[in-house]
Amino acid sequence: MCENELEKSMLKLEYMIGFEGSISCGLISHPDGCHLLYSVGCTITIEDTNKKTQEFLSGHSNNVTCLALSKSGKFIASGQLTHAGFKAETIIWSFGDRREYCKLSLHRNAVQAVAFSANDKYLVSLGGPDDGSLVVWNIAKKEAICGSPAQSISAGLTHVLTFSNTQDNVFITAGSETLRVWSLDEKTFKLAPVNVSVGQNKRFVKCLQVSHDDSYFVCGTTTGDVMMINMATKNFQLLSNEKERFQLGVTSLFLMKDGHVIVGSGNGDVLLLKSFEEKFKRTKNVKKIQGGVTSISLNKNQFYVGTADSSIFKFNLSTFEFELMKTSHYTSINNLCFPYGSWKLLITSSMQDIRLWNTKNGQELMRISLPNKICNVVAVMRDGKSIISGWDDGCIRAYYPESGKLMYTMDHAYGGTVTSLAVFKSGSHIISGSNLGHVVLWEHTLLKEHKAAVTCIQMKDDDSECITSSLDGSCIFWNLSRRQMIRVNTLFKYLCYHPLEHQILTVGTDRNISYWETFDGSLIRLLEGSNTGAINCVDVSHDGKYFVTGGDDRMLKIWLYDEGEMTHIGVGHSAAITALKISPDQKNIFSTSCDGAILKWTFPYK
Repeated sequence: MCENELEKSMLKLEYMIGFEGSISCGLISHPDGCHLLYSVGCTITIEDTNKKTQEFLSGHSNNVTCLALSKSGKFIASGQLTHAGFKAETIIWSFGDRREYCKLSLHRNAVQAVAFSANDKYLVSLGGPDDGSLVVWNIAKKEAICGSPAQSISAGLTHVLTFSNTQDNVFITAGSETLRVWSLDEKTFKLAPVNVSVGQNKRFVKCLQVSHDDSYFVCGTTTGDVMMINMATKNFQLLSNEKERFQLGVTSLFLMKDGHVIVGSGNGDVLLLKSFEEKFKRTKNVKKIQGGVTSISLNKNQFYVGTADSSIFKFNLSTFEFELMKTSHYTSINNLCFPYGSWKLLITSSMQDIRLWNTKNGQELMRISLPNKICNVVAVMRDGKSIISGWDDGCIRAYYPESGKLMYTMDHAYGGTVTSLAVFKSGSHIISGSNLGHVVLWEHTLLKEHKAAVTCIQMKDDDSECITSSLDGSCIFWNLSRRQMIRVNTLFKYLCYHPLEHQILTVGTDRNISYWETFDGSLIRLLEGSNTGAINCVDVSHDGKYFVTGGDDRMLKIWLYDEGEMTHIGVGHSAAITALKISPDQKNIFSTSCDGAILKWTFPYK
C-alpha cells in the first residue's frame, strides 16, 4: 500500500478523553502558556488549551511511567514500563516538530523518573525498583555518558529526581530514607553523590523542587510535612509545623520564585505555604478537591493540578478559585451506550461509577458513583426515562438520567456478577447475563444453558427473540417456542445483529469475525479480523453497509459488510479496546479502552 492510500485509510481522531493521573508530575504546562502535556497509556497528549485541540506522540510499546519537559520547552522526555527482563525505553521528543528525537534504552523493566538539565545539555533517567540505577545521557550526541546505582545498599529505593536550576552538572535524587545531591565531572564523566544529612528527620520523599537560585530545595514527604535542605552545605535546615501535617502525605509541590510553596496532599488538599523565612506557615488559601494530588504545574497567574483519579483542575493563583478543567475514567471502561436515537449523549461504565458525556466537546455532564463496586454494563430504556446498569455485586440498578438518583434495585443475579444486559424495546422487561452462565428474564424466568460468563445480549426489534454469547464458546438464540445453539471453539466476546436481523456477527478470542444465519444458526462466512489478540467488540452501521471492530491489538477497523473488506484503520488507543459504538447519526465512532480513555473518530462514510 502506498503512502497516499495509507493516509486515506487512516481514521481521523477528533479527540481523546483521558489522563493518566497516577504519574507523579505527569501534568506539565509548557512555557508558551497555551499547551498542556500529559500521558494516556503509552501515548503522550499535547493539548492546546486556547484552541481546544490535541496532538499525540506515539512510540512507546507499553504504559508511560514518567514525563518531563526541558526548561526551554524544546524537548519532552518520557519513560515506560516493559515486561520483566526486558529493557525499558526512554524517548526524547522534539516539541516543535512533534516527532521522536531519539530512543534511549538501558534500564530494566521500568523507567521511574526523568529530568532535564538547566540548559538542555543532559538528561538523567532513573530506573525502577528492579533496576535501581541512574544514567546520564548527552542529548546532543544521543548517547549515555555515565551511570551509577541510585542509592547505597543500606538505603531504601529512590523514587524522584530533579535538576539544579542553574547548573547542568548538579541534580538531586530522593526516596525512602535516601536523599542525595549529585555532581557530574564533565571532564571525566564520573558521578559523585553526597548524602544529605537530615539528622533524626528521616523521611520518605515523594516530591522535590529546587529554588530558582539553587540556594535550597524543598521535599514533600509521606509523613505530611515539607522539609528544606540547604544546597550549599547539603544539610537539613527546616521542617514545616509538625502539628499541621498534611493527611496522606505531601504528594506534589511547586516552589515559586518568591519562596511560597503550593502544596498538594494525598487527600486532595491544595494550599499555599509561606516562604521558609516564615517557616512554611499556612496561608488562608486552602481548597479541597476530589482525588489525591499528583501534579502541580504553574502557568503565569494560574496553575494546573492533576489528581490520581484522572481529573485536571485549573486554579487562579491570587484567589485560589478553581474549576474542573477535564476528567476521565481512571480504570478500564467496561461498556458504553447511546440513548435511543440520540447522538449528543454518551454513557460509559467503569469501576465505581457511570458517567454521562457531551459527545460534542467531551465534557462530563454527570457522574453516578457507587463506591467499591464495578459497573460492568449499562443500557438506556427506549423511552429515555431510566439508565439500567449491571454490577459486580449481582444487582441491576436503575437511575434517573436527569439527577442520577437511584430509581430501583433488582437484587440477586442467581449468585453471580451481572456481565451483560439488554432492555426490551417495549420497555416491559430487562434481560441479563451473569458470570455463572445464567440468563435472566427479570420477573419472568431463569434460562439455564451457558456454562461460563455471558458476554453479550442482543434483542430483536420486535422483542420476540434475543441472542446471547458466552465465554463457554456458544451463542444461543432464545425464543418462547424454540431454542437453537451455535457452539464453536472460541470464547465469544461480543455479537450484534445486522439491521435486517437475518444475520449476526460474532467476535472473540480466535481473532475471527464470523457471519451467522439467524434462521438455522449456520456459519456463512469467516474473516480474519486481527493478526494479534482477541477481538472484543463489534458494531454494525444502521444502514447495514459497514461494521467496526476493536480488540487487543488496539486498532479500530472499519469493514464493508457485504464484501468483507477492511477499508479504514484507527490508530490512537494505548491499550486494548473494550467497547465501541457507531453514533446514531452515523457521523462518529466512539471507542473505549482498558486505560480509561474514550476516543471520538470521524465515520468516513456518509
